[in-house]
Amino acid sequence: MSDNTSWPAGYRIHPRAAGPDAETVAAFRTMPVAAIGDSMSRNVGTVGLRQYHQRLDTVLCGPAVTVRVRPGDNLMIHKALMMVEPGDVLVIDGSGDVSQALVGGLMRTTCIAKQLGGLVIDGAVRDLCEWAEDGMPIFAKAHTHRGPSKDGPGEVNVPVSCAGMVVMPGDLIIGDADGVIAVPAAEAASVLARTRAHLAKEAKIRETNRTGTADPERFDAVLREKGLPI
Repeated sequence: MSDNTSWPAGYRIHPRAAGPDAETVAAFRTMPVAAIGDSMSRNVGTVGLRQYHQRLDTVLCGPAVTVRVRPGDNLMIHKALMMVEPGDVLVIDGSGDVSQALVGGLMRTTCIAKQLGGLVIDGAVRDLCEWAEDGMPIFAKAHTHRGPSKDGPGEVNVPVSCAGMVVMPGDLIIGDADGVIAVPAAEAASVLARTRAHLAKEAKIRETNRTGTADPERFDAVLREKGLPI
């Protein structure tokens, strides 16, 4: 596989992108998705996905291996699973189609054997009882019993759009009970610093809320700026 390979129309397979270093990935694993989003302008991340793993405290965190597929077809997802490394997260652009499942219980077995970090799918899944078990975080748009085709076309490690979130290969993907967010690999260090600062700020606000000592000017000043006689 090479970036210089001449591919037939609709097919493209690029090498895996490394993503952030292991220390950065481990640090983000302890950061709430909501706080990461707050530090990234509050208007990024997936919309309309739900978790199909059962435990609410499960955290998905790892570099993205991206896949774009024809709705209802998972040929290139199988190919991507041959390329992943332990800890990677498959981010699958299925165009939001939920008429056929893109992954099921048999593929979950492969994901576990490959020590995948999890899956984020703008599409449907099936075999819910298996995905509900511990060991493989998965977020998807919906579920259906209808299985996929394996005909292609599709692309691996290309820019994708997944449930309203743009993802580049190697971006750091973090998912928890609140949702899923992508941190550009080149910005991971700065986003981590901003997230830590935001959490420290929230800790101070939480304490003033708890003790009833919150500064009324926090909101009154904003209201006065809007012309209210406060």
